[in-house]
Amino acid sequence: MNRLITLSRALPTPAPEITVAYTPIRLPMPGRQPLELRLTAPAVGNDLPVVILLHGFGPSNYIPSKDGYAPLAQFWAERGVAVIQPTQASSRVGGLDPDQPGGPFFWRERVAEVHAILDQLAEIVRQAPAVAGRLDPDRIAVAGHSFGGFTGGLLLGARLQGESFAHPRIRAGILLAAPGRGGADLTPESAARFPFFDVDFSAITIPTLVVIGAQDAPRFTPRGAEWHADAFHDAPGAEALLTIHGVGHGLGGIAGWDARETEVEDPDALEATRRLTLAWLRSALAVAPDAWTESQSALAEHAASIAEIAVRSTASAA
Repeated sequence: MNRLITLSRALPTPAPEITVAYTPIRLPMPGRQPLELRLTAPAVGNDLPVVILLHGFGPSNYIPSKDGYAPLAQFWAERGVAVIQPTQASSRVGGLDPDQPGGPFFWRERVAEVHAILDQLAEIVRQAPAVAGRLDPDRIAVAGHSFGGFTGGLLLGARLQGESFAHPRIRAGILLAAPGRGGADLTPESAARFPFFDVDFSAITIPTLVVIGAQDAPRFTPRGAEWHADAFHDAPGAEALLTIHGVGHGLGGIAGWDARETEVEDPDALEATRRLTLAWLRSALAVAPDAWTESQSALAEHAASIAEIAVRSTASAA
């Protein structure tokens, strides 16, 4: 038992189970080096849901890769989810040369990498024999933090200049401290640097959870933490907004313990983030349909000071 968590202990979650991990799994990519990824999954069980976890563009050398985000990836995997973590094109340690065309952000290449993962699940399983026949190809979600949330939004259906980047196998998504609206909502410098942030969230119809830190202070916009909630307000598929109190962009430490990305290390906030996102995933992917409702009730009754949840109303969804 983790002695550092208190109130978030009241949030229901499955007991942890043994996991297996394979790394590096390598997938061929046209015209470049292979895509490397990590797969972490329960050691037993069948019909496992799959979540592709997309890293951000943070300051650390190794966190933005398949080797980051252990606090989130391991937690989900220990509780019944197969987690795939690619080292994306923008990664410092294993990505493309940032001076190449499209660098250093490689936002199109990042989308293409997730499409490659989804189109080559059979090859991933071949390199990870312990999960052979155990993954459910009809229960796939994408989750992304920060710039990974931008990538995730495109995969969920957000459009950029009318172009769609969605993949038909994705059934649900989680946007963790993802960028909000671009264009006029950015500072002039950021609008020039990130023209690709000017996306249209209104085309996201896939069930989506938006997560923000109440103390987030984005540098790209004159707005505050609420900028990261734009997808909740604009996307018809955004079912809920989870706001974690007392923390900022790192949501208490999802990227890594003692990492530079973790500007506020808060074990209780991190635990709430992990438990509540897992509950939403389990309900959205029909693993445990009541998990999200039960977690909302437990949060309101026992841990309301840690986080709050806003649910999209039927009127706004229409």
